[in-house]
Amino acid sequence: MKRINYILAAVAVASLVFTTDSCKKDEGDVTPPVISLEEPEEGDEFLIGGEHGMHFECDFSDNVALASYKIDIHYNDGEYAHEHSKAVDNLFSFQKTYTDIAGKKNAHVHQHDVVIPETAPEGKYHLMVYCTDEAGNESYIVRNIVFSHDAEEHEHEHDDE
Repeated sequence: MKRINYILAAVAVASLVFTTDSCKKDEGDVTPPVISLEEPEEGDEFLIGGEHGMHFECDFSDNVALASYKIDIHYNDGEYAHEHSKAVDNLFSFQKTYTDIAGKKNAHVHQHDVVIPETAPEGKYHLMVYCTDEAGNESYIVRNIVFSHDAEEHEHEHDDE
C-alpha cells in the first residue's frame, strides 16, 4: 500500500511540475507588431528607370518593442505561383531588412530606397512588408503594385528634408 501512495505522490508532483512549466511557456510577448502602410497604395504604378526611388511610408507599432522590418518586392505573374515567374528574363526583385526601429514601441518610416532599374520587366509585382518584434513575433502586409514604362514619375515635397 505504501508503494501505491509513493507512486500516486510522484504522479501528483510530476503533474504539478508539468503544469507549472506549461504556464511559463504562455508568459511573455506573444502579440505580433502592427503595420500601417500608407504608401505605396494598392495598385500604384511606378515608372521603370525613374530618377526617384519608390516612396515608402509606413508606421510600425508593438506592445513591447520592435526589432526590424523587411521590404520584399518580387514579380507576380497573377497566379501567385512564384515558380512560373522564374521563366521571365531580367526579373527585378528587392529585399532588404532594416533595424533602425529596434527597441522602439512606435516608429514612422519614410524612405526612397527602392529604385526600379531600366532592366526591370513591366508587369505586376507584390510588395510585402514584414515586421518583427524583439520577441520574434512577425506580421506582414501585401500590396499589388505595377511597374511600367508609361507610369508617371512620383514626385512629392518633404517638409523635413
